[in-house]
Amino acid sequence: MTTVADGTGRGLAEIRRVRPTDAGRMRALRLEMLADAPLAFLETVAEAAARPHAEYAARVARVSAGADTAQFVADPGGRLVGHAGGIAHPTEPDVTVLYAIYITPAWRGSGLLTDLVAAVAAWSRACRRDELMLEVVVGNDRAYRAYQRVGFVDTGVRVPHPTIPTLRELQMRRRA
Repeated sequence: MTTVADGTGRGLAEIRRVRPTDAGRMRALRLEMLADAPLAFLETVAEAAARPHAEYAARVARVSAGADTAQFVADPGGRLVGHAGGIAHPTEPDVTVLYAIYITPAWRGSGLLTDLVAAVAAWSRACRRDELMLEVVVGNDRAYRAYQRVGFVDTGVRVPHPTIPTLRELQMRRRA
């Protein structure tokens, strides 16, 4: 757990692993993520909104502990303002895949991305995975530059988007 001042007058945000009690706030953040950046995530706002609260609660409980998957949030009190998840790569035992990285627009540029990636990286190292990988939609230059600023390097690998066949994603990696 880390508490960071963002230097922008927005205040402080605690960077920590999600807790089972965060389910309602995680649902609200998920709906915001999907509305704000629909191409970046693997479901629609309508699909997420239709999911019962019990499903959110079960997922949050599952990622709140353990070494296979984890989610971290930026919590200034009230609404959550940032999220980053990590999951063990299915075929590369030394790699954690980052997913669902999001900073609410009012907090972008505050340093939360650096802190959320650092939290996933620390968890990854503790799980004996020394490399981080993520994929970003080709053409999402804002996200691409942000990931470069926190140390990710374009590997040159391009893969089809998992849900939109006309899009491609590029792979980026860095040390955990």
